[in-house]
Amino acid sequence: MRILFVGDASNLHNCLAGALRQMGHEAVTASGGSVWMNTGRDINLLRGAGAMGAMKYLADIARALPRMRGFDVVHICSPIFLSLKPGKLKHIFNYLKRHNGKIVLSALGTDYVYYQACHDGHTFRYSDYMVGDRPSPYVDSTEYIAQHQDNWRRQFMKDYSDFILSNIDGAVACLYEYYAAYKPILGDKVAYAGIPIDTASLRPINLNEEPEKVRFFVGIQRDRNVVKGVDRLLAALKRVHAEMPDMCEIHDVENLPYTRYINEMRSSHVLLDQLYSYTPATNALLAMAQGLVAVSGAEPEYYDLIGETENKPIINVTPLIEGDIDDKLRRLVVDKAQLPALSRESREFVVKHNDARLVAQRHLDFWDTL
Repeated sequence: MRILFVGDASNLHNCLAGALRQMGHEAVTASGGSVWMNTGRDINLLRGAGAMGAMKYLADIARALPRMRGFDVVHICSPIFLSLKPGKLKHIFNYLKRHNGKIVLSALGTDYVYYQACHDGHTFRYSDYMVGDRPSPYVDSTEYIAQHQDNWRRQFMKDYSDFILSNIDGAVACLYEYYAAYKPILGDKVAYAGIPIDTASLRPINLNEEPEKVRFFVGIQRDRNVVKGVDRLLAALKRVHAEMPDMCEIHDVENLPYTRYINEMRSSHVLLDQLYSYTPATNALLAMAQGLVAVSGAEPEYYDLIGETENKPIINVTPLIEGDIDDKLRRLVVDKAQLPALSRESREFVVKHNDARLVAQRHLDFWDTL
């Protein structure tokens, strides 16, 4: 098959394309490389700053469009698949639909459908936006304002979302949350595939005995610190470190390119990732594939979806219980003898559920049903 991926987030499309090529398919990626992560792509569509950057970006897209024809499947990275407003995106979407086969949506980030599910009062117990029946800290943050999150409740975004949903052939969700949001709307036209991880390229650390000190790794994304809950996770970790400074240490980094980021985490034992997630996302899975223990989301709904009943190595933290983060981090430090086993189980979990070729095959199977 010939597959085109337009847009990317956290290297998902690029990793998936690589696996499909290994399986004998032709796969092309056109993206901005997840901006500062600078992930791989075949067609560079990174938008520069200011008016000149916008003009060059439009010119780059115009030059790229003739190369984006004749594919069996086109996967767009969320409804906002390029760094343009809906009016311009409609024209590009129509071009892609006219000159290619099936158009499939990768449900892998915040969009109108996910935003509505977070606020409907019944899909999730908590989310980036709501914790129980109250707004999350993100809603009152400068991040929320800077990212124009209020646009998701506007009529023009609903109209654009309806346009995309009525014209795609199907959608593939990479997380439980996006599957839960899209399933009531698309029914059998949505599938869960998971996040692809190139496990063969990630050598696991050999943690054969408990470490003298537990080293925690925190990767900070400057513009996503509050939405991911890293601010609260790091604050809790600092409290635990203050209690037991001789038993643990903190290694935190900020906005590193993808390759360097992967290498930086290897010297640690535990990764702190997300607070408001039901599911381990790319960051946690990359760490687990290398044998780190992930502190992230791993709710029962997620394990039920993937059919896992035995190996549950992710340290699930919840924003609903006061002191939950502190208690679980403290337990990791005090009971550090459990880390070697959790390390092995974490690697096994990712190989079983998220290996890139496995996720790619799920995509191929789903495309055959459309």
